[in-house]
Amino acid sequence: MIQAHDLHKRYGRLLAVDGISFKVEPGEVLGFLGPNGAGKSTTMKMIAGFLAPTSGTATVCGHDVQSDPMAARRSLGYLPEGAPGYGEMSPEGFLGFVADVRGLAGDRRRERLQAVYKRLSLEDVLHQPIDTLSKGFKRRVGLAAAILHDPPALILDEPTDGLDPNQKHEVRTLIRELARERTVLLSTHILEEVEAVCSRAMIVARGKVLADNTPADLLARSRFQGAVSLLASDSIAARAALDGMPGVSGFHQDAGDGRLYVFPQGRPVVADAVAERLRQRGVVFTGLQTERGRLDEVFRRITTAEAKP
Repeated sequence: MIQAHDLHKRYGRLLAVDGISFKVEPGEVLGFLGPNGAGKSTTMKMIAGFLAPTSGTATVCGHDVQSDPMAARRSLGYLPEGAPGYGEMSPEGFLGFVADVRGLAGDRRRERLQAVYKRLSLEDVLHQPIDTLSKGFKRRVGLAAAILHDPPALILDEPTDGLDPNQKHEVRTLIRELARERTVLLSTHILEEVEAVCSRAMIVARGKVLADNTPADLLARSRFQGAVSLLASDSIAARAALDGMPGVSGFHQDAGDGRLYVFPQGRPVVADAVAERLRQRGVVFTGLQTERGRLDEVFRRITTAEAKP
């Protein structure tokens, strides 16, 4: 549905995108994950036809974005970063304008407008100036514009950046619903977004793809997966009690909340065995749990390792 092959984008001496290649299959939600300046937005703009690549090709539903741009754009819905719109227009006026640009007319135009109004819960704000809407509703208007022509593929650039937790939840729910019927390429630097909405994740830095896995596979690369974590009244005493315990390879204490991590060696550390050992040694603890892994740790390790000579 969406394919990039050896995409490069150079601005003078700056190589913003350095040979990125990937495919997004029908029904997939591919998370483009990377730090600011990684090349995510530039790659998306090339696929959407807003930027010409220095070299390489991109296709949307089999249509080359350079040699057959109109067909590619008809197959694609694009939400740029920040969901820009005409602030003085109302959602009704703006979406009517988008419908006209997309060539929607007659019954089809009315059906699609009513469908996106309902799908994105815009009925109550249709006549307000877009500039007066919350960030969450501005994203909704942007998403409505992106899906108005009912495209099979979507590109969403930082769709929840800057939103509060409730707004993020609303937009992520919408993305999951939209993904049931479409292929989605979603750019983000918010790690929790990957687990929340993506079926696959690519880590990008300095214009290159450094990893391409499911979120579960990425979590499996975390040294925290299978570790037992806890909050101890005396972390030094807890370490002493667990030191030398079969299956324990080492410890880490979080500088923020003080949580102690007990790392496994060869086989998982059993949480019940850790709890029993601490009780026997008289160490008071709370919040003991087995960790799923930490995506932030995997992300830092992958992106910083690439930077080292």
